[in-house]
Amino acid sequence: VIPDKANKTLTIWDTGIGMTKADLVNNLGTIARSGTKAFMEAIESGGDMSMIGQFGVGFYSAYLVADRVVVASKHNDDEAHVWESSAGGTFTVAPLDDAEFPRGTRMILHLKEDQLEYLEERRVKDLIKKHSEFIGYDIELMIEKTTEKEVTDDDEEETKEGEEPKVEEVKEGEEKKTKKVKEVTKEFEVQNKNKPLWTRDPKDVTKEEYAAFYKAISNDWEDHLAVKHFSVEGQLEFRSVLYAPKRAPFDQFEPTKKRNNIKLYVRRVFIMDNCEDLCPDWLSFLKGVVDSEDLPLNISRENLQQNKILKVIKKNIVKKALDMFEEIAENKEDYEKFYEQFGKNLKLGIHEDSANRKKLCELLRYHSTKATEEPTALKDYVTRMGENQKSIYYITGDSKKKLENSPFLEEAKRRDVEVLFMVDPIDEYVMQQVKDFEDFKFVCLTKEGVKFDESEEEKKQREEDKAAYDKLCKQMKEILTEKVEKVVLTERLSTSPCILITSEFGWSAHMEQIMRNQALRDSSMSSYMVSKKTMEINPHHPIVKELRKRVDADQSDKTVKDLVYLLFDTALLTSGFNLEDPTTYAERIHRMIKLGLELGAEDDAESEPVPVAAAPATGTSIMQHVCPREENKGGG
Repeated sequence: VIPDKANKTLTIWDTGIGMTKADLVNNLGTIARSGTKAFMEAIESGGDMSMIGQFGVGFYSAYLVADRVVVASKHNDDEAHVWESSAGGTFTVAPLDDAEFPRGTRMILHLKEDQLEYLEERRVKDLIKKHSEFIGYDIELMIEKTTEKEVTDDDEEETKEGEEPKVEEVKEGEEKKTKKVKEVTKEFEVQNKNKPLWTRDPKDVTKEEYAAFYKAISNDWEDHLAVKHFSVEGQLEFRSVLYAPKRAPFDQFEPTKKRNNIKLYVRRVFIMDNCEDLCPDWLSFLKGVVDSEDLPLNISRENLQQNKILKVIKKNIVKKALDMFEEIAENKEDYEKFYEQFGKNLKLGIHEDSANRKKLCELLRYHSTKATEEPTALKDYVTRMGENQKSIYYITGDSKKKLENSPFLEEAKRRDVEVLFMVDPIDEYVMQQVKDFEDFKFVCLTKEGVKFDESEEEKKQREEDKAAYDKLCKQMKEILTEKVEKVVLTERLSTSPCILITSEFGWSAHMEQIMRNQALRDSSMSSYMVSKKTMEINPHHPIVKELRKRVDADQSDKTVKDLVYLLFDTALLTSGFNLEDPTTYAERIHRMIKLGLELGAEDDAESEPVPVAAAPATGTSIMQHVCPREENKGGG
């Protein structure tokens, strides 16, 4: 390829078989010959759509950038001829006045004024690299190289015609003056130095070659983390090299980001690098090449969604990618890096790819109450389960630190049951799709349906407690009205007085928070997805015991009402919900602090006129002074 800026021409010259005069007339003489007419004739005679592309390679597209094209060609069976046309419907063919013209074809494009960018070295290089990087023969581009050369003044001065050269005496120790001169040279440089590595046997390819090839196709400055080199044969034939990078791109989940980094080649000719049907969204971080023997060269002009070959290739890519991830998982350190960067992609895969859900679940890693330092696999969790444990317990939240101190874990810790910590927002969506693992059901500790194995004695005690606390549960439900669906005795608390849980199939507190933080959320959806809360009370806690005594003694005790509201608001916070009315809650807490500090009315101008420390008047309670609540106020 020879760009010539002075004459505004781009020359493409090969040493192939060339064309005879008849070939020049037939192949280049009429636009119909570039494909259209011959194709239509073939279709009429029973051909199929895959024949597109066999009747010419778009020679006339040259006129998109050139206003005149000159083709000189020499075939062994004929003399050299030159074909010339300005695409006005006419052309000329004449013998070439060059006896030494070698066998082959030379095409000279006289570029249009607005297309001179194709004479720029960088533009031509990019085009060759993109479309013909792995062609089997060398493509050479003529480039200009500028070198600086040191010359003495004497060398630079040219002897004038007819003048005798001057003879000068150089004194000892005297140096001749030198200066730098720029020298421009032209030479050919091979552009497609990277050979198609995927065509070789994986056993013959070294690590260094894989690394060099990865950097060539990805422009990544780091080495790859893992590579999968494979070929598929049978009804369908293709070869592929897939790479897992070391780090995720910063714009990985941006909606405008290119959804695929796998280049599609057909018989080593580049076709496209944005074929969305080649790879699912959740594997968009993979880089590599796929070279098919079965796809037509003009695949980009077809409706890709209808192409069955691409669907088979996609299925194989997903299968091989999962094999590669399993190989990475064998090295703990490598997999830790991989999971940190691409764990979200695997979880997205569970959400989107039902066919490979089971395999992807095996690749998940979570911290737990027993795996605090290093995350654990679900398989390892199952091996540590107790004999009578029938479920895999998990809890969702913002951070591992918050979850470690969550009251939901109290009974699980007491019974030495391991609980998984899920701190990624996408985990909420994963759990909506995954119901079990190896026949063990997933159970969320913040939702209904949590049951631990109990002894007969524990069951008997629970029944007794249920009967004893029935009156208190009904009274608390009456006080909280629509704020809770019901009040029941807990199976998950051992040290906290109460907790709020959600229904088994609704949103958890964490999911509610995620949805509330969505910038473009649909508020109508949240109205029916937000779960009704159930309040669970701990019958063994002193506060709850005292409340029961007071209710049994006097159902109309106002202290009980005040305490229930305070317990409900505190439970909202510890369970991960938002307070409906933080200001009222803060006022109540401040009054409690004053009560604890024994502060009177004189210490606060806005406090109640009755001194806090004084005995309450008939029909009132100290707690009313701590957290007065008007009948018409909500439970925020």
